[in-house]
Amino acid sequence: MQERCNEAQECGTNFREAVCVHTDKIFDSCRDKDCLENVRVYLTQDGQEIVDRALNVKCTKAEVIWVFTDVDNVPFNRGFYSVDLKYFFKVTLQVFTGACRPTEVEGLATFDKKVILFGSEGNAKVFDSSDKKNAFNEETWRKSNMPHAVVEVVDPIALGAKLVDVRQNNCCCCDDDIDLASVPDSVCRIFDDSLIVGGECKRVFVSLGVFSIIKLERRVQLLIPSYDYCVPQKECVGATDDNPCDLFDRIQFPMDEFYPPERCEFLEEGQKDPSADCGRK
Repeated sequence: MQERCNEAQECGTNFREAVCVHTDKIFDSCRDKDCLENVRVYLTQDGQEIVDRALNVKCTKAEVIWVFTDVDNVPFNRGFYSVDLKYFFKVTLQVFTGACRPTEVEGLATFDKKVILFGSEGNAKVFDSSDKKNAFNEETWRKSNMPHAVVEVVDPIALGAKLVDVRQNNCCCCDDDIDLASVPDSVCRIFDDSLIVGGECKRVFVSLGVFSIIKLERRVQLLIPSYDYCVPQKECVGATDDNPCDLFDRIQFPMDEFYPPERCEFLEEGQKDPSADCGRK
């Protein structure tokens, strides 16, 4: 490999040929910052019994289980598509029922969202040799050349939680009960028991902060310059059965684990920190 490198140029930057690749191209994308207020948390039977005796609740963690996406044409707007998204969150609560330590309870929260993005047009129907013989789907065969949506989302920030007694006249239970039959089985299996709707004395509502990026992509063929094959230059590191300490000797000391990064290392490039001068020691 080194013999291919010219002294006047870095290795791997010599243009050799133009090649055609089949890849996903992003036609449109957007990012969003959603503050979800008073989102209902659906609990299991055991969890709901604990919440019914609760004096207070605290949301300690929220995790993204899955995001369902559905892409459809926007009428009278060629090339534009609506992307319907349904977020499924696993919410962890601390339930306070008295003087004893709080009990940890897990539940499901959902959030619906719709965005409109440009995805261009394509009329050719695409089939792949890896498709199984009986994988034909009668419901989606007309959408075989639709752009596909990609959602990138981080686990939400737990902003707050409140406990509402549904037996009080001033109860704000304005949200509609979710149809648990519409929740995928793979999501329900995350929880220890079946989720329930109705018959509860108290309900839990949480507020979450969600950051997400939504993209519309299509499979396209692109002509790109080729410099060389990507031949790995780094040798694999492994320990032998005779002396497993050989691997440990090659591992660098994890200095960052003992010395946490300073505030300035978390700031974005060009962002000023009003409380400190990161350029000074």
